[in-house]
Amino acid sequence: MIVIRKYHPALVVLHWLLAFLIIAALFLGAVIMVRISNSNPMKMEALRNHGIAGVLILVLTLARLTVRERTDRPADATTHNPWLDRLAWWSHRLLYFAVLGMALSGAFMAYQANLVPILFEHEGRLPASFWVYPVRTVHYAFSRLLMGLIALHIAGALYHTFILRDRLLRRMSFGGRTGSRPSVLSTEMGR
Repeated sequence: MIVIRKYHPALVVLHWLLAFLIIAALFLGAVIMVRISNSNPMKMEALRNHGIAGVLILVLTLARLTVRERTDRPADATTHNPWLDRLAWWSHRLLYFAVLGMALSGAFMAYQANLVPILFEHEGRLPASFWVYPVRTVHYAFSRLLMGLIALHIAGALYHTFILRDRLLRRMSFGGRTGSRPSVLSTEMGR
């Protein structure tokens, strides 16, 4: 019997690329840009990069969801604890929700603030503050939810790696995707 042991290579690339882009965009938004006033010319460059990353994250997340639905994947991982398994199931779905919510709320804020002509055509000025737009609160809330979910995701990976030692991270790497499940007879004969 053939068993899928690893995710499709496209999913592996998208997973690690999105991990890098999401963490970089969160860092740029929550640590760097928050310290730059909107009157500082450096804010334009930071916002431009943040916006480009946000659009790229949105497109790659939608591509990842599409590839995920169209490819075979390994069976759901288990911790052998129903509460932790349920937490993992919900946290993965909430990660997608938070990423999409973050990207869409950022796009909506960019639309409301007329950022495309300001950032890419140098027409107009940045508002004194983005907090005048109610969607800024939504974008902020999604960023904090996403940070918490990323921390939980990393904690889960570390739990599987160092406590359960079940080699879960290998599923998100390159190499042979399939293997054969030993039959009961061959397992019993090996005893």
